[in-house]
Amino acid sequence: MRLGPSTGLSYTLTRMKLKNMPKALPGKTLKQKTQAESEPEVQTSRFMVQEHHARRLHWDFRLEMDGVLKSWAVPKGVPTELRVKRLAVQVDDHPLSYFDFEGNIPEGQYGAGTVKVWDKGLYVLTLREPRKLHILLKGRKLEGDYRLINFKDRNWLLYRVA
Repeated sequence: MRLGPSTGLSYTLTRMKLKNMPKALPGKTLKQKTQAESEPEVQTSRFMVQEHHARRLHWDFRLEMDGVLKSWAVPKGVPTELRVKRLAVQVDDHPLSYFDFEGNIPEGQYGAGTVKVWDKGLYVLTLREPRKLHILLKGRKLEGDYRLINFKDRNWLLYRVA
C-alpha cells in the first residue's frame, strides 16, 4: 500500500501508530482497534545507525528491506533537525546478521575501523519509488518523518521533514 501526505487519514493513522508503538517489534504487522472497521495494516521493519570510525568518521544508516540491510554512508551524520539535508552515499547491502554489530573491523578488511551502534529502532515505509523513500523512524534518538532522495548514481539526500 502506498501511504503519503496525499492520502490524508491513512498517513495520519500511520504516524499515530508509529508514535505509540513499542520500541522493538521488528517485522510485525500492527493493527490497533479504532472506530473504523477496515483500517490499513502497518508493516514495521528495523533500522540502525552505526557510528563508524574508518578512514573517515561517518555514520552508516541501515534499513531492513528485501531481506537485507540497505545501507548508506552519511559523512556528517543523520540529521535530527528539520530540513537539514545530508549526503548519504549508498553502499553495498549488508546481511541481516550485521544488525546490532559493534566492534573492530581489522585493518585490510572492507570497512576497517571501530563500529558502534548510535541508534536503532523501527520504521514504517510510507512511499517506495526507485529513487525516493519516505520513512517514519522511531528510535532511541531519531524519531520523525524522513526522506531519502536519489539525485545522482549512488548519491542520495537524507533529511527530516517532520
